[in-house]
Formats: sequence, structure tokens, C-alpha cells
Amino acid sequence: MNDSNGDDRRSDASPEDRRPAEAESGAGTGDRDGRGRDPGGGSAPIASEERRRHTPLISAAVAVIGAWVAVSALVYEFGAAALWNNALVGSVVLVAGAYNCYRLLNRVPLSVGVASLVAVLGIWLIVAPALFGMTNGFWSTLVSGLLVAGLAGYDAYEARAARSVAIDPDAETP
Repeated sequence: MNDSNGDDRRSDASPEDRRPAEAESGAGTGDRDGRGRDPGGGSAPIASEERRRHTPLISAAVAVIGAWVAVSALVYEFGAAALWNNALVGSVVLVAGAYNCYRLLNRVPLSVGVASLVAVLGIWLIVAPALFGMTNGFWSTLVSGLLVAGLAGYDAYEARAARSVAIDPDAETP
């Protein structure tokens, strides 16, 4: 069928078909991946993948902080309860952080449960100095707890986001 202006266009063509080739700028408008999705419009999984590349470093930092908490039981003079608390909680944080780091380095997603457990232990480390009446090492344990809770909380968030992307790759991450 012919137009009044002389060019032949189908009236049922999609908007992408009607756009001139110069409009494909690479800016995300009209550019489609192999599955037909616009990578500029649903970039949350791509951005999450970029952030996940740094997550092994975060898990390694959690492990190092856990090692410090365990060793601080020998550095500072604590009472018996505070000594065992720091030694045990620090050891668990060290092992769990190393476990998540190992998983990430082997391209296995983070464990949501392990990351959540470490975040809870970080909260415990924030509260423990006041409960045990620590005078020596109070700030060390408190700051270590803040760092562990924050970093492990981020790990747990990333683990949950990675799991949702793995289960439903078309769903956007929160």
C-alpha cells in the first residue's frame, strides 16, 4: 500500500521498525539483548552483578575482623565470660566469613543463612561489651561488632538478591 507522501510503510509495524537506523545510539533506547529485553530499562541485575564482584572482599574483611575479635581475647584482659565470648564469637565469624569468601571465589552464591548468622553475631558483639562489663577492649569489641553487622548485613542482602536473580532471572532486584 502506498502513502500519500510516496514512501511505503506498513501501518502495523512496531515503533522500533519505524525508527531510523541512526536512532540506535547505544544509550539503551531500542537496544535489545538476545532475549528481547532493553538492558537500559532493567539494569538492576547488571548493576547487582557489578556490586557482587566486590563481595568476596567484603566477606574476607568480615573474616579478618572475626579473627581480630578472637585474638583480642588474648590481647586484652577480659573476665572469663568476656574472654570466652570474644574467642567463640570471633572464631565463628572468622569461619563463616571465610566460608562465604570461599564460596564466592568458586563462583557459588553466598549463603543467605550464613551471612544472616554473621550479621546477628555482629549485633551481639555490639551489645556484649555492655552486658559483660568490659573495661579493657570495650571499644575494640563494639567497633568490630558494628563493622561485622554492617558488612555481613550487606552480604546477606546481596545473597538474597543473587538468589532471587538465580530463581527468576527476569525479575528485577529490590
